[in-house]
Amino acid sequence: MRVKRGSHRRQKRKKVLSRAKGYFGAKGRLYRYAKEAVERAGRFAYVGRRRKKRDFRRLWVVRINAAAREHGLTYGQLIAALKAADVALDRKMLAELAVSDPQAFAAVVRQAKQAHPAQAASA
Repeated sequence: MRVKRGSHRRQKRKKVLSRAKGYFGAKGRLYRYAKEAVERAGRFAYVGRRRKKRDFRRLWVVRINAAAREHGLTYGQLIAALKAADVALDRKMLAELAVSDPQAFAAVVRQAKQAHPAQAASA
């Protein structure tokens, strides 16, 4: 006995076309092209979810470096000094402090310099 799929085929195609809603031209209306476009979009989304983590970390590092240089340290020196001082702030929190609360960031830098004066002296 052969399988004719029936409602499953319609459901499958409807799902693909709903995901392709808003795509330009035939990609949003015709199943064959919509399927290709949705598959491609899915690959970009998969890669993008991983890229997002890298991109945010890069942004945080740039912000921390800029704020650290205002206090006479480089990014690497600040991170080394914070490790020596056992300050458990991650890069996301450090970047947020640098942008939104410069006084608090300055206090963190002071604490790091006290714990690791060699880093402060080499700046």
